[in-house]
Amino acid sequence: MFEKKLNTKPAKLYYAGDDLGLTFSEDKIQYKIWSPPAQAAAIEIYADDQGCKKSAEFELEASISDTWQIEFSKEYYGKYYQLRLKLPRKEYTFVDPWTKAVGTNSNYGLIVDPDKIHPPTWTHDQKVKLEDPVDAVIYELHVKDFSASKESGIRHKGKYSAFTERHSVNKEGMLTGIAHLKELGVTHVHLLPVYDFASVDDTDPDDYNWGYDPLYYMVPEGSYASNPSNESRIYEFKKMVKTLHAYGIGVIMDVVYNHTYHTQNSPFQKLFPNYFYRFTEDGKFANASGCGNEIATEREMMRKYIVDSLLYWSREYHIDGFRFDLMAAVDRETMLLAEHKLRKENSSVLVYGEPWTAIEPQLHRYQQIRKSDQKGTGISVFNDNYRNALKGNSDGTEKGFIQGTIGLEREINEGIIGSIGLEERRLYGFTLHPGESINYLEAHDNLTLWDKLARSCPGADEEQRKKMHKLGQTILLTSQGVPFMLAGTEFLRTKFGDKNSFASDISVNELKWERKTTYRDHFSYIKGLINLRSHHPAFRMRKRSDIKEHLHFINSPFGTVGYGIFNNANEDSWSTILVLLNPSKEWNQFHLPENRTWAIVVDDKEAGTEPIRFFHSDEVLVPPITGMVIYAADLVTGY
Repeated sequence: MFEKKLNTKPAKLYYAGDDLGLTFSEDKIQYKIWSPPAQAAAIEIYADDQGCKKSAEFELEASISDTWQIEFSKEYYGKYYQLRLKLPRKEYTFVDPWTKAVGTNSNYGLIVDPDKIHPPTWTHDQKVKLEDPVDAVIYELHVKDFSASKESGIRHKGKYSAFTERHSVNKEGMLTGIAHLKELGVTHVHLLPVYDFASVDDTDPDDYNWGYDPLYYMVPEGSYASNPSNESRIYEFKKMVKTLHAYGIGVIMDVVYNHTYHTQNSPFQKLFPNYFYRFTEDGKFANASGCGNEIATEREMMRKYIVDSLLYWSREYHIDGFRFDLMAAVDRETMLLAEHKLRKENSSVLVYGEPWTAIEPQLHRYQQIRKSDQKGTGISVFNDNYRNALKGNSDGTEKGFIQGTIGLEREINEGIIGSIGLEERRLYGFTLHPGESINYLEAHDNLTLWDKLARSCPGADEEQRKKMHKLGQTILLTSQGVPFMLAGTEFLRTKFGDKNSFASDISVNELKWERKTTYRDHFSYIKGLINLRSHHPAFRMRKRSDIKEHLHFINSPFGTVGYGIFNNANEDSWSTILVLLNPSKEWNQFHLPENRTWAIVVDDKEAGTEPIRFFHSDEVLVPPITGMVIYAADLVTGY
């Protein structure tokens, strides 16, 4: 019923200005909100973030396009505020959704100008440049997980500032923290939610949550700051970004525009009841998120809010990319507009998301971006087809290719080519370009790969499981598309079999930096694979036509996969590269396209760009559970 009324004159329910919330001039502060049903509004100003002492109160005046506004003196800069809003049947006191700063636990807004709060030389900070998404190696990371362990050697445990400690080591002297990220060679960190979320107490260092519980979308989360009551979170967040950029590492934000943590108590619902959310036909809150509500992203002012908040993070905090949680619940028009605006700001921006929902959304199918719907949009999607083919289901005992399941070779081939689909080779896909495929084996959800291998292969010993893990990473980092890694996989991350650790103890979730010492050979192997990918553009072809021309599968033993990348693909220095994948527990002999000198750069023990050994033949034996990479070497020099 409400929807029908709403859609009759949608133009009336819109404000085009960019000055909602607090804006600052030389001597004045303006406060403006948008609320069509409001009958009166006031801003209450307090001296502290507990509301103990009121400093002032100003009535807002009704203005154009259903806005309310007031100007007041700069003397109130640095104080706290709440909006008091009178609606036809109720009065609320709360913080508006356009706030850019809040106090402890987000009960009060903070009257500061984020543009004036930044580390030295912030104005010279540069985002990471990418020619194409395939040039990225994404490392998914939770702020607290990164540094909480006593083995991390990091002082600012669980804080943004942990990323600014440049020389941390574990007890054995191996690099941790940001130095480890640089050593590993990743190009981007994908941070689990760092906007202000509602599911932790800012003052409790032991409280833990992944943060998929949005409260204020334009404010950094307070629990990761040294002092959640003041502007520290703004300064420290920017310093974190600046330090990562100084190391050549981009920052991707995980954004959740499919639901809010609160429903009836949400600032959106108080501002304009029922406008910002979708409803089922029987009048109940829709629930595509599985979290109790579903944001109406297609409504004009919600769409504007989403795009404005993304641009705000890009401009104010120099964010390099955005990962959209349950992206199919965000309508297509909003996603396309967001991508367009973000790319105008930054041609290197990474925009990707989950092409699914928890429950079917209240959106027509054509309004959703699921796999294949992203073609040509500049938006990439997670390739769960490839993930499942590689390792089986995420939490159960099912096995995939790397555990030796036979019959998955075609699915592996489809993933290797970035899921572009080459129907003449009976390979099907859903992407227009390989950069649209986010290839991954694991993420924060579900079992880690190491725990999955333990569950699905209870009879395998540790050495066999390590080889399966290496095989998976070899496939991931040599495939066309965009590789995405879970933090800690380089030293066989475990969460002790916890398949949904969103609110588990930090002891479960933290990166266990002592494992870098225990599994230093494994770390070196993954580091070598990343180095191989970054130095050889043949693994990073950008166009479907290039893959079709240069990448060809070769005949290989039963249950294995082999392919070559030929003719200095993508201007690679190596003329021919062969990738030979043997998930079997037996040695397998692969026939090669030429009888010549070959150099091995990846085998079961080492990985990198330098030759491990040379051989001259038209065949090679590949060890059990191993991915081997070789290239055509010069007969005399070996290079």
